[in-house]
Amino acid sequence: MSGQLLIEIYVFVLAVFVGFEVISKVPPTLHTPLMSGSNAISGITIVGAILATGSMPGTISATLGMIAIILAMINVVGGFMVTGRMLKMFKK
Repeated sequence: MSGQLLIEIYVFVLAVFVGFEVISKVPPTLHTPLMSGSNAISGITIVGAILATGSMPGTISATLGMIAIILAMINVVGGFMVTGRMLKMFKK
């Protein structure tokens, strides 16, 4: 059982590191045009997190899955808010 936990923590740490590196390399001028792609990726993250949360209730994967759901939902809602503000700038 501890081997499985170690693998889950390893994958989580790698995902955090890769996500941070990818997002930090995007120039600020491209953040808004890439928001729809980011929302699509967050939607995939939400589906995966729901699967992880429901696979083994009461385990570390359920806890990490719930944290992933919350963070991805914050990202999706924030992306829609930023996109809405951007679209209002183009209205006369």
